[in-house]
Amino acid sequence: MERGPISKFIEKNYLHFNSAALVDAAIGYEKYIDAGGKMMITLGGAMSTAELGISLAEMIRQDKVSIISCTGANLEEDIMNLVAHSHYKRVPNYRDLSPQDEWDLLENHYNRVTDTCIPEEEAFRRIQQHIHKIWVDAEAAGERYFPHEYMYKLLNSGVLEQYYEIDPANSWMLAAAAKNLPIVVPGWEDSTMGNIFASYVIKQQLQPSTVKSGIEYMAYLAEWYTKNSEGKGVGFFQIGGGISGDFPICVVPMLYQDLEMTNIPFWGYFCQISDSTTSYGSYSGAVPNEKITWGKLDIHTPKFIVESDATIVAPLIFAWILKQ
Repeated sequence: MERGPISKFIEKNYLHFNSAALVDAAIGYEKYIDAGGKMMITLGGAMSTAELGISLAEMIRQDKVSIISCTGANLEEDIMNLVAHSHYKRVPNYRDLSPQDEWDLLENHYNRVTDTCIPEEEAFRRIQQHIHKIWVDAEAAGERYFPHEYMYKLLNSGVLEQYYEIDPANSWMLAAAAKNLPIVVPGWEDSTMGNIFASYVIKQQLQPSTVKSGIEYMAYLAEWYTKNSEGKGVGFFQIGGGISGDFPICVVPMLYQDLEMTNIPFWGYFCQISDSTTSYGSYSGAVPNEKITWGKLDIHTPKFIVESDATIVAPLIFAWILKQ
């Protein structure tokens, strides 16, 4: 398949510095999966609100990603954008906002993520009324599921279709639900839906055990990694920093050191897109080689770091892999 205009532009112009690192990482990703490797993508920050779904959904449909680790915010915000896109408010001059301006946004039920404000009623509450019923029904049936499984149930039920405001092809969660793609959501409790679920627990309307925990996610990931690490193994493509990357990368040293599975392979590819600087113990800004000392990466693991804005870099890397 011949490369399209975006890939050709990248090939011609991205020759040095971070642009060259972008190309090296993209070629490394492509070679890895073409050789039979599987890839985990981790989503930090607010990549769903940045509408990464436009490119990530196609990556999922074309089997260029085997598993995702994401924050609870990224899990839900792709769905929020799906059902409330026209109600979002963009604030291009966000750097000039005063505390009073910010307060006025709050009073008008807008929650700001950089230059984009998420509408509370149309996004949070619209999902809440439907997900609450799914939680209640599961508990009544004595069933327990992971946060992403509840979201799959929500999407697959069709109850949100009446609200769709974007092309469904641009929702990575819809693409993931269609394939029942494995997802790990560490720290789900700090998301909006996690907070809402906690409020029902505090009001004694739901039991905490109705949603499976982070420890259960680690056990789920350990089983998945063990089954999928044979042959070419599993690569690690980290978008941003934080818990979505820190949590899953630890599964390898846990299997090797704590479960004494001494034949478990290291991650077979590593790339991080981050603007976090290497300083003062920042793990998000740590260079890949530091991960060797923790038993996460091998000496020979292909390692890439693109120190730039992930909202710019990730869609370009995905465009290269998709030959766009």
